[in-house]
Amino acid sequence: MQYTGVMTRAEDRSTRDSDIDAALEDPALEADVFARDCGSREVLQDVTSRWGLLALGALYDGDLRFSALRRRVQGVSERMLSVTLQTLERDGFVNRAVLQSIPPKVEYSLTDLGREVAQSLVAVIELVEGRLSDVEQARERYDSR
Repeated sequence: MQYTGVMTRAEDRSTRDSDIDAALEDPALEADVFARDCGSREVLQDVTSRWGLLALGALYDGDLRFSALRRRVQGVSERMLSVTLQTLERDGFVNRAVLQSIPPKVEYSLTDLGREVAQSLVAVIELVEGRLSDVEQARERYDSR
């Protein structure tokens, strides 16, 4: 929704609150992550959590078995990676395939939706990695105040 003209904060808040109420009553309306009860917030949390972001980024490079994914995403516990992958699978971003072998092995891959989301996340990762020296300099300036 785009506002035209000048509104007071109270008018703006009232308008947004009524929009949120309308969205809750009409599921056909678009999601609004800034709305308090919007379901996209939970999904965004799943995708942008530390381990969700790293798991999706790692899988963007190709399918991985659980153990290889755990090695790729250094520092994640087996339990946390398992919970993260279950959440991403539930949200429709990750496929889980049990490979017919002895012992059975599990391989993870991105769905089409997961690949689309991971592409954006990888762009953010690359931007942060590429500008890390700028961030470190900004931190030094801030900390010296």
